[in-house]
Amino acid sequence: QVQLVESGGGLVQPGGSLRLSCAASGSIVSINTMGWYRQAPGKERELVAAIDSGGSTAYADSVKGRFTISRDNAKNTVYLQMNSLEPEDTAVYYCNAFLKRRWSTRSEAYWGQGTQVTVSS
Repeated sequence: QVQLVESGGGLVQPGGSLRLSCAASGSIVSINTMGWYRQAPGKERELVAAIDSGGSTAYADSVKGRFTISRDNAKNTVYLQMNSLEPEDTAVYYCNAFLKRRWSTRSEAYWGQGTQVTVSS
């Protein structure tokens, strides 16, 4: 089995910072893309940032210049540094990994359980 465990969410004031972490564990052969999505109440889940195994990154326009995604391939961990947080960033943040399990013939997408980020004064 594969597990993605997130940490680092919480309550922060506008303009503050948080760092999310997501560690993948289990019978993993390789991880292609890792990313962060978020879902606010009443809204669809949206991509926040993604990073591939070579380190290439992509960001939603709304977070460019404020959020930074990175990964540690040796630890199968992805991070999201969030600076200059705004109330509009309030959402449940989900980690996603597109990976290949041992004995599997193809890569599949896995999700974490989600971590709440609330930006409020």
